[in-house]
Amino acid sequence: MGVLAVYGVPRASTYIYYGLHNLQHRGQEGGGILTFDTAGLPHEYKGQGLLSEIFTNGELDHLPGSMGIGSVKYANASKGGLNNVEPLYFHHHTGDFAIAGEGNLVNARQVTEFLERHGSIFQTSTDSELLAHLIKKGGKEDRIVRIKNALNMIEGGFTFVIMTRNRIYACRDKYGIKPLCIGRMGDGYVVSSESCAFEIMGAEFIRDVKPGEIVTLDHHGIRSTLYSHFNRHRMCAMEYIYFARPDSDIDGCNVHAYRKEAGRRLYRENPVEADMVVGVPESSLSAAMGFAEESGIPYEMGLVKHKYVGRTFIQPVQSLRELGVKMKLSPVRSIVQGKRIVLVDDSIVRGTTSLKIVKLLREAGATEVHVRIASPMMRFTCHYGVDTSTPEELLCSHRTLEEARQAIGADTLGYLSPESTRESCFGCADPCQACFTGEYPTLLYDENVEND
Repeated sequence: MGVLAVYGVPRASTYIYYGLHNLQHRGQEGGGILTFDTAGLPHEYKGQGLLSEIFTNGELDHLPGSMGIGSVKYANASKGGLNNVEPLYFHHHTGDFAIAGEGNLVNARQVTEFLERHGSIFQTSTDSELLAHLIKKGGKEDRIVRIKNALNMIEGGFTFVIMTRNRIYACRDKYGIKPLCIGRMGDGYVVSSESCAFEIMGAEFIRDVKPGEIVTLDHHGIRSTLYSHFNRHRMCAMEYIYFARPDSDIDGCNVHAYRKEAGRRLYRENPVEADMVVGVPESSLSAAMGFAEESGIPYEMGLVKHKYVGRTFIQPVQSLRELGVKMKLSPVRSIVQGKRIVLVDDSIVRGTTSLKIVKLLREAGATEVHVRIASPMMRFTCHYGVDTSTPEELLCSHRTLEEARQAIGADTLGYLSPESTRESCFGCADPCQACFTGEYPTLLYDENVEND
């Protein structure tokens, strides 16, 4: 998912809408915007599908106010449906508030059972509603204290934006697994999952929200509160590898620069003789450029991505992913025919896409297809929001490198090492690579989510 919040900017909903468009790559199943007007009354609109399919008939005109929050929803089969599209709005005697969040809590089941034993009734399966109930259980203490106490009861990789009638709180997990940053818009502020949203909004990047930090935005300006002093910088490596846009800067590292460096290192670790380098659009193109520069092999546009087709990896069902691959890419026959191809991709999760693309290139006349992956072998499931499902679905969880090569039909197959993945992150000293190494930065609470 992607979250965005605006404070102190007239017609906030319009800016949120355009900012969310630049976060659409983070979620395509649904989206919504909620604002407070000058009288403190809430206005919201949300739906399923892409933003362009949701906001079609002037709905933004009915979302007044200079502060608001918005979200685009990541397709997760276990948390689907309109009820789970955020932001969520809650009534409470201490003041109404709204929440939008991203990521995943590893102790959600335990906290939910605790809350239900104390009278809570849940309407959704979202972590945002769980956090809202924890905040509401906080008694008569100040809101910031209740938010701090609530955040200390949850564990995992997450970001939340919480909006009351007069301020916005931006919260990031203490491990720094999920990204969140702050920008300035005139006399107001914006918070976004990625800095790529700032350009279209006319906002200026200020800084990243720190791990374990709550940033408060109101008429006082920006105020910072640490809810935890056990803070780490374990940004999810898949943000750099796949999820984030190349024009985003995350924890001091530009995503495009990271991917080019990963591509350079990929060639050093897995050299190959070939006629051209072809990147898989879109998130692999930067790595393919780096691979081509380091190897001296020409970079060519051997694959064309069809417009208006979403990201196949974040489809909620395998059958939709397989159909999406067929619709998504076409080989440029006159370019690849009779050539030895180095196919650079960002990652292999289930192997569906790689198998189809290798087959497409061979059918277009490629004589050899050498696959190079700008990340390590994905052997373990993610518990922080990347929907990698079960270990059995992962191509490399139970296969050797040679068996994985045979499964996707490539002539050769090579991966980037975990060491080079870490060293490519100029800003993050120790990114989370749990899906590659099985070394999780947090405890895993459920007996059925032990280190696979």
